[in-house]
Amino acid sequence: MKSRKTLPILLKEQHILLLGGGKVALQKAEVLAENNISFSIIAKEVHPKIYTLCNDIQKKSFKTQDIKDTLVVIDATGDDEVTEKILEYKKKHPILLNVVDIPQCCDFYFMALTKNAPLQIAVSSSGASPTVAKYFRDKCQSLIPDNIDTFLDTLQVARDKGMIAREKTLKKIEKMTTKAYLVGCGLGDPDLLTLKAYNIIKDVDVVLYDHLISNEIMAIVPKHTKKVFVGKEKGFHTKSQEEINKLIGKYIKKGYSVARLKSGDPFIFGRGAEELLYLTQKGIETEVIPGISSAISGPLMANIPITARDYSNAFTVVSAHLKGNAINLDWVPMLENREHTVIVLMGLTRIKEIVQQAKILDIDMNTSCAIISNASRKNQSVQVGTLDNLSVLSLTAKRPAIIVFGKVVDFLHKLEKNYTHKI
Repeated sequence: MKSRKTLPILLKEQHILLLGGGKVALQKAEVLAENNISFSIIAKEVHPKIYTLCNDIQKKSFKTQDIKDTLVVIDATGDDEVTEKILEYKKKHPILLNVVDIPQCCDFYFMALTKNAPLQIAVSSSGASPTVAKYFRDKCQSLIPDNIDTFLDTLQVARDKGMIAREKTLKKIEKMTTKAYLVGCGLGDPDLLTLKAYNIIKDVDVVLYDHLISNEIMAIVPKHTKKVFVGKEKGFHTKSQEEINKLIGKYIKKGYSVARLKSGDPFIFGRGAEELLYLTQKGIETEVIPGISSAISGPLMANIPITARDYSNAFTVVSAHLKGNAINLDWVPMLENREHTVIVLMGLTRIKEIVQQAKILDIDMNTSCAIISNASRKNQSVQVGTLDNLSVLSLTAKRPAIIVFGKVVDFLHKLEKNYTHKI
């Protein structure tokens, strides 16, 4: 395609003559009205909706003398005879003409305009494809902060007083246009993401992820997005939390939007709180996106209700793994109450110690338990047993996994009996 030599300009306080009253004219009238442009319409037939957009309407056939002193004319009639009349008139009169969908007859093109006045971005395909222009207009729209009007008002006041601080303004706008997200990615099934999480994953410039983020969710990340692995996996080097925090800050400083993808919910036995605190202290705007925690929905995916009448009236979520690779066994005494559900995260590699502590406390070794691996994913597995054979079950269980203790695990047996009866 040959490049068209165009110069984008803004015409102030111009009145426009719009010719035509059909659907095409309606589209142009909507654009003009939305941008508070003064315009009048001449058409033999007028779409009913146009009357809500314009008060200056003449229902008649167009004549060239109707142009009068108007500088800008839009021909949305689709009538070749009308177009020929205007082109002939234009040879002797200085007007700017736009003939809808006929670029070669146009002196100017309509641009797809963002709605963040007074700061606006106009995108043009030089008439080749309004659809493409609108697509990139919407992309540009997402770059502009919601409070840009207030910021520009402040700058205008300063400019009126002769105060122009370029470097300070640039630093301020950088902070306004960059953002970090701590995104809860749930159990691993992309269908269980919130819409907000999904949209953020699709839109950010950089994603930081670990081995707990499923391949299916990573497949959502666009190819052009920078992907940075920051998680730890047994036997491999891991970045410290401090390094991860600094990485987020590094990309934010470069002007990128960053999503730290977190398994489950960012604030349930993750390090989302630490990351939020660090970023907030650095003055980085950060938003936390909730996710489905495996602690709550992992048992659900295995048809184990964490509370149910006659089974359990309360539950506790614990982590067997603490900071510095320390072990947490303070919760083991809770297993004495079988009608209290205990859900253990990060406990698969600590089962030997858990069972040993239960024996020391004389916990009934017939206490029901289940190991749920890869909850919600295609390779989900559920192993049911008791404290007595938990160590054996753990030998073939895969990570990530959660362990459920309590009478609620017996609910599975009741379900199986009902399924058997139906068959």
